[in-house]
Amino acid sequence: MTDDTTATATTHTTSALPYGTPDAPRLAVRGEARLEVDPEIARITVTVSARGTDRTTALTDLTRRNEHALTLIKSYGDAVEKLETGSFALTPQLTDKGRHERIRAYQGRVTVTATLNDFTALGELATRLADLELTRVDGPWWALRPDSPAHRSARTQAVHEAVQRAREYAEALGAHLDAVLEIADLGAEGQPQQQGYGFAAPGGARSAAHDAAPVLDLEPQRQTVYASLNARFTMTRPAL
Repeated sequence: MTDDTTATATTHTTSALPYGTPDAPRLAVRGEARLEVDPEIARITVTVSARGTDRTTALTDLTRRNEHALTLIKSYGDAVEKLETGSFALTPQLTDKGRHERIRAYQGRVTVTATLNDFTALGELATRLADLELTRVDGPWWALRPDSPAHRSARTQAVHEAVQRAREYAEALGAHLDAVLEIADLGAEGQPQQQGYGFAAPGGARSAAHDAAPVLDLEPQRQTVYASLNARFTMTRPAL
């Protein structure tokens, strides 16, 4: 191996080291941010049921009740951001097992999920839905939208916290930050914690009057947005 080759290999090895040099020490810190913000949306699930001694009767009742629920939800207009049918089931119920096993009834169920951005409308809609025939309401589950500005605010604050922490380390050594080498997002911790509380109410006979059901007063639950990252910097030569 020639001297030039040896010098090149030595230079490459030195530059590949994950450490700084005496003239440019490296700092590695973590930046974190945790914000408490108001939710932007809330979700409720609505399950309508029907039961009949024959398939046609069960399906007819289930279709009618599902239509009532959907019509009521859609009547709230822009307050409802999204309406999705999650599942449908029609299950035959058998007599006790034996030599003469037979179908004694059919049990039907449809579940829909509604996403709302108006929490005043949410309380009213929830109680009106719970007042429908054989209707169960679960929720609300509070959340932020995936593109909520709160996520950006948390990431920005985490970067500022990392820079501040690194600057304090450098100043403790009589130096100052020189350059940023890397910012690595930990990723998995960056999603908001979707939390919520709920209620479940099987509906009785449907009220004839619009205002027969009381309006449920719901207090939105604040959401936690968390961001964490690793950052690496170089600093000037310390004054030791």
